[in-house]
Amino acid sequence: MSKRPVTYTFNGGPGSASVWLHMGCIGPKRILMSDKGESLAPPYKYVNSEYSWLDKTDLVFIDPVNTGYSRAAQGEDEKQFLGYTGDIESVGEFIRLYTVKYGRWASPKFLAGESYGTTRAAGLSGYLQDKFNMYINGVALISSILNFQTARFEKGNDLPYPLFLPTYTAMAWYHKKVAPEYQGDLLKTLREVENFALNDYTLALTKGDMLPEMEKNRIIEKLSKFTGLSQAYIRNTDMRIEISRFVKELLRTEGKTAGRLDGRFTGTDFDNAGERNEFDPSLDATISGPYSASINHYLRQELKYENDLPYLVLTGRVQPWSYNNVQNQYLNVAETLRQAMAKNPYLKVWVGAGYYDLATPYFAAEYTVAHMGLKPEQRKNVNFTYFEAGHMMYIHKESLIKLKKDADKFYDEALK
Repeated sequence: MSKRPVTYTFNGGPGSASVWLHMGCIGPKRILMSDKGESLAPPYKYVNSEYSWLDKTDLVFIDPVNTGYSRAAQGEDEKQFLGYTGDIESVGEFIRLYTVKYGRWASPKFLAGESYGTTRAAGLSGYLQDKFNMYINGVALISSILNFQTARFEKGNDLPYPLFLPTYTAMAWYHKKVAPEYQGDLLKTLREVENFALNDYTLALTKGDMLPEMEKNRIIEKLSKFTGLSQAYIRNTDMRIEISRFVKELLRTEGKTAGRLDGRFTGTDFDNAGERNEFDPSLDATISGPYSASINHYLRQELKYENDLPYLVLTGRVQPWSYNNVQNQYLNVAETLRQAMAKNPYLKVWVGAGYYDLATPYFAAEYTVAHMGLKPEQRKNVNFTYFEAGHMMYIHKESLIKLKKDADKFYDEALK
C-alpha cells in the first residue's frame, strides 16, 4: 500500500483536457517555449521537465467526458456528464475507482485544478468527503474561479467591474498605458487600484443613476488613469468596462488587441474599429499549437497509446454546459469548499493567481475567499501566491520556477 501522496489533476473549460497542467508544469515533460512564454516555430518540442511535481507526488491526469480521448460509453447519453452535477459525479467516481483499484486509500490525497478545474476541485472536495468519506489533504487552485457571480458581465450584476479592474490596470501597466504617476512599481499601483475598486468605485456603481455628476466625473477620471482608456470611452460604457471590450480597446490606437488568458500578448484583427477581438492572441497564437501537437505526439510515440479519435484539447462539444443545480442563481462552490474545510480542519488550500489573467482575475479570487465566512483558524489554511504572468502562468519561465517552489511548500505544509 503506497504511502506516497497522489494528486488527481485536471483542467477546466468546461471542455478542456488536462494537457495544460500535464505538459505545462506538473508532468514529467514540458512544452519548450520562450522565457516570456511565446510559441516557438513549428514543429514544436517538449523536454524533460526539471519543474515537475513528481518528486512530491504521484500524478493522475483526468480528462472528463468529451475532452481528450474520453467519450461516453456506447449506449450512454453524453448529456448526463455535461454539467456541473454530472461532471462532479463522473470524475468523483473515477477518483474512487482509481483509489480502490490501485490501493491508494492509505495515501495522502490531493486535488489540483486549473480554471473551471478549480470549480471542479472545490466541488469534489465536498463530494468525495460526503459521498465516499474520502478526506483530502490539499486542494491546489491554479487560476481560480469558485463564485461565478464574480465573472458574469450581465446587466444588473455590477460585481465583476471592480474585481476585474486591478487586472485591467496590470495589463495597461504592462503595455505602458496607465497614467505616468502609476507607471512605476506595479504592486504599489495595484494596491491603490484595489482600494479604489473596493471603496469609491463599488460605491459609485451601487448608486447607479443616483450618483452625482461631479462624483461620476471623478470616478471616470480615475478609471481612465488606471486603465489607459479615454474618459469619453469610459463614460460611454457607463463606467462598466466589459472584458471583451477592454481587450479590443486597450491597444486600438496601435492596431492591436490584448490577450484574455494572458494580457501580455497581442494580436492583430482585420478591423481595428471592431467592438471585440477576433481571437485571443494568448490562446490561438501562443499555446494552442504547441500543446496540441505535443500531447498527440507524446501519447502515441512515447507512451505507445494509439487511438484514432481526435484528442480534444479544448472543445465546444461539452456545450451547452448544464447549471441546472443552481437555477436562477450563480454557481458558487466556495461554500462547498468551506464545508469541506469545516469537516476536515487539516485541509490545506493553495490559490495561484496571475496578475495578467482576465479569465480568472486574482482580485476576484481574493474576494471569493474573503466572503467564504472562514474562521481565523480556517483562513490560516488558505494560501495565495501571485505571478507576473497570465492564466497559464507556467508558460512564463520565471513564473514556472516560482510555481514549483510554491507547490513544494504547499505539499510540505499539507503533509506536516
